[in-house]
Amino acid sequence: MSNLSKLELVALDITVNNYLSWVLDAEIHLEDKGLEDTIKQENKSSSQDKAKAMIFLGHHLHELLKTEYLTVKDPLELWNNLKDRYEHLKLTVLPKAQYDWMHLRLQDFKTITDYNSVIHQVSSVLKLCGETITDEHLLEKTFATFHASNVLLQQQYREKGFKKYADLISCLLVAEQNNTLLMKNHESCPTRSAPFPEVNAALGYDKPERRQNNYHGHGHG
Repeated sequence: MSNLSKLELVALDITVNNYLSWVLDAEIHLEDKGLEDTIKQENKSSSQDKAKAMIFLGHHLHELLKTEYLTVKDPLELWNNLKDRYEHLKLTVLPKAQYDWMHLRLQDFKTITDYNSVIHQVSSVLKLCGETITDEHLLEKTFATFHASNVLLQQQYREKGFKKYADLISCLLVAEQNNTLLMKNHESCPTRSAPFPEVNAALGYDKPERRQNNYHGHGHG
């Protein structure tokens, strides 16, 4: 019974805060179960598949939503009802995501990991709202927002001819880790901070000898 009650994705909240992400997750899970056709127009899914899809979708709805759509038996009808109910979200979410994308700059982040996380979040929202975000868009956004002091470095990365955004980020992460390691090594042992025993010893013995010679020299004079 515990397996039956276990959620495979976050339930759709009645406050509609997670509708866009829920739709994407639900589609992926239905496809994994071979039930993706049950929510498509004019599908010819069997009654068994429709029942399985309804059970899955209903299991991942807020309790109040389950009550509202209790009489709905077709997964496509339920899917369309939810779409009509929450589609207006794009009118508020999309402008915010477009604004975030426009002002997203690599130079504003302390680490590549932080930048990568934010650009994925923003691009995911744009995709959920129907916008097209490709690897080319992600690459150009990253290249175009390098810090002005790193223009030569940016050109070097462009010349590598990356086709996938993930490959560029992997390369930047490696470079960042290497730079961090070099800085840690430098801070733990700054330039000229190490003693030179041989030189110090030589200087230590030379000076008294010179003083002694000078002293005797003056005495004879």
